[in-house]
Amino acid sequence: MYRFLRTPRWWGINVFVLLAIPFCVFMGTWQLGKFEDRVASHQEAEERPPASAEKAEPLDSLLPVDKETSGRSAQARGRFGEQFLVPDRELDGRTGSYVLTLLKTDGGRSLPVVRGWLPTGAKAPAPPSGEVTVVGALQASENPGTKGVHTAGGLPEGQLGMISAASLVNVVTDDVYDAWITLADSPAGLTPVPAAAAAGTGLDAKAFQNLGYTAEWFVFAGFVVFMWFRLVRREAEASRDEALGL
Repeated sequence: MYRFLRTPRWWGINVFVLLAIPFCVFMGTWQLGKFEDRVASHQEAEERPPASAEKAEPLDSLLPVDKETSGRSAQARGRFGEQFLVPDRELDGRTGSYVLTLLKTDGGRSLPVVRGWLPTGAKAPAPPSGEVTVVGALQASENPGTKGVHTAGGLPEGQLGMISAASLVNVVTDDVYDAWITLADSPAGLTPVPAAAAAGTGLDAKAFQNLGYTAEWFVFAGFVVFMWFRLVRREAEASRDEALGL
């Protein structure tokens, strides 16, 4: 009754099943591994002490910004220059602006420094004059997918939609670091902006999407097995009925 399994048609079906099952299991395991990596990165970020509790390291020693250096306490020395507002940024449920001031470092490049958050309608305090040393949490440049970023343009002069070297290249003449820092201690009138988690370390929707894909691939593997048994059973029943003259 099962001689049909030796036909060329069923050889093709069997080979497909033998390849499809391990492929689905491999893909499910791979997606599960990506989710577990995100969980581990999230736990490491949660256990890391705040930047204010760490010993500040020279800025250049922490570049380029990655998962390991994002949020670390960085130190730079120079003179404050041009200042910008980064509007429509939320903090503790309120909408306001980040006060971003460029620090012309001793190396000649400018470092974007977020000195704090300013309520809407308030006036930003002027930066201190003379040589200063700043210490803050290192952050990677923002991108169009970052929450709160303006990409449509049309902002008034003196405002920026995104904190990145790309957004500053046409605004200032200095070379700008592809990174920025947020001060742990803001001047009077400003609220410190907490450091954001590095990209790929938070348990966001994308992380749980990996978990969903894991379940999907294992369901696909089970579906392949189910359909193979269903087809075999149907073919066997057809062969039996044919043998009985039905």
